[in-house]
Amino acid sequence: MYGNFWDNLRNAFKHSDNSLFKLIAINILVFFVVLIFRVFMTIGGLGELYSTALSYLMMPASLPRLATQPWSIFTYMFLHEGIFHILFNMLFLYWFGQLIHQFLGSRKLANLYILGGLTGAIFYVLIYNLAPYFSQSVDSSLMLGASAGVFAIVVGAATLSPNTTFFLLLLGPVKIKYIAIFYVILSFANSAGANAGGELAHLGGALLGYLYIVQLRKGIDWGVPVQKVGIFFEDLFSGRKSNVKVSYRSKAKTSTGGNFSSFKKAPKSTPSQISSDEATQEEIDKILDKIADRGYEALNKEEKRKLFEFSKK
Repeated sequence: MYGNFWDNLRNAFKHSDNSLFKLIAINILVFFVVLIFRVFMTIGGLGELYSTALSYLMMPASLPRLATQPWSIFTYMFLHEGIFHILFNMLFLYWFGQLIHQFLGSRKLANLYILGGLTGAIFYVLIYNLAPYFSQSVDSSLMLGASAGVFAIVVGAATLSPNTTFFLLLLGPVKIKYIAIFYVILSFANSAGANAGGELAHLGGALLGYLYIVQLRKGIDWGVPVQKVGIFFEDLFSGRKSNVKVSYRSKAKTSTGGNFSSFKKAPKSTPSQISSDEATQEEIDKILDKIADRGYEALNKEEKRKLFEFSKK
């Protein structure tokens, strides 16, 4: 991160390792574009046309309709209409996204958001088409919102560092694992209610967030395809050729936490080439083992700095 919230948001696209604020900025920009079209088209008597156009960006439960608008599996996760809908989604994305950024870096954060959104959409379509309860509404059901991707980040952060504490209004200090559990249970309880589609997508995103971190600890990054696509477009717009390679460190002995295997391997350097402020691969391995054994909170300030700097490479 490069400054306060508004500085980061305003300069979101000026930095390559700033996916948290890129995601927030994209959601906010899309929200205001949709808002402007909705107001002007409704006033101009084109409200029905607006609703029809918007539906082509929303996620349909109907498989035949999805086949005619496959792009909606991506567009729906950046789409909001209600002010409170986007407000709470972006707040949760910001709060929990900072933890993912600290632990795993910018690209892994984007991976979680996109994969969570995709998994949420797939979960929503499957349940609507398989469960008899939804058989009468499958053809007319549409979904929008970033909630599935946000839930993946919330549960992913809680899986990485379950004992990290947030101070909540009226409640005081609460460990994030309890926040994540509460919202997953709430979504499950409401999965047969008025917003069943959204709640089902929440559950799909939450499941992905948990499994993504579990697999990452084993050295398997499900987000590599997403990461490669992101790097391709970054290079396309910047006009440079990518030299980024995704690799993993070898598995090390751990206690109960597993091992983190998600950081790229540093190139070999001679002692004279490494400054005192630059972390070596050996140092990073020791830091990762310390996280696995004792949690992120056990790191001192210098270790956190080295881990953060190394995650941006």
